[in-house]
Amino acid sequence: MKNKTLEYMILLSVIICMVFLSGCATSLQNKKRASSHVNMGTAYLKSGQYSSALREFLAAQQLSPDDAEIRYYTGLSYYGSGMKEEAKSEFQRALSIKPDYSEASNYMGTIYLEEGLYDKAIEGFDLSLSNVFYETPAIALNNIGWAYYQKKDYRTALIKYETALKREPGTIILPLIQKNMGIAYLAEHNIDKAVSHLKKAIDMAPSMIESRYWLGISYLEGGDIEKAVAELRSVIEINPESVLGLKAREKLDYISP
Repeated sequence: MKNKTLEYMILLSVIICMVFLSGCATSLQNKKRASSHVNMGTAYLKSGQYSSALREFLAAQQLSPDDAEIRYYTGLSYYGSGMKEEAKSEFQRALSIKPDYSEASNYMGTIYLEEGLYDKAIEGFDLSLSNVFYETPAIALNNIGWAYYQKKDYRTALIKYETALKREPGTIILPLIQKNMGIAYLAEHNIDKAVSHLKKAIDMAPSMIESRYWLGISYLEGGDIEKAVAELRSVIEINPESVLGLKAREKLDYISP
């Protein structure tokens, strides 16, 4: 009787082991298949093919539903397709799996910023910054600064921009930060500093017409009509049919009808 019991226990152990190994093999296979879909999806994302990217990431989700990165990329695909609610849902899911996922919380903040929900946007960006390993803090800080600018709290906006420059002096968005600082100083009617920062932005990114437009407006506010006209004309020359190109033309018509 004891021998039969021992045989039964050995057989049961073997079966359990086989089931476990089979499950591990299936899980590993699913991860490999999911990874293949992710690679395809990211390639589509980079080329702006959001629908195709979404198809790949949704397929990856079926194979690996609790992967935070897949959820994040799915959110990016929805966002690129203009489906903001679905994007928020995916970013929230990514954060529920990985609470310190700075990129996901930063995009949540970006969507709230676009929706005019500035306080919620700031919360999202602050959550990104709470992760000490977040590699691009200047992006979140610039976004926070822009949210405060929209709230007309220009002083706090400028503090955030300055912090971004200190935290990440070599950031790729340096021209954007300089431009935003110029706009904030203009809102405070500090024309000299507005001009200084906008010039820096132009030196770094000469084709960024927004900096040229606001430099023209700064000169106009400061009473330097000649320089204002020159900058506004440069905006029109670079991109006459853009929103800023049309606004620059309106300003010129107003200056010299």
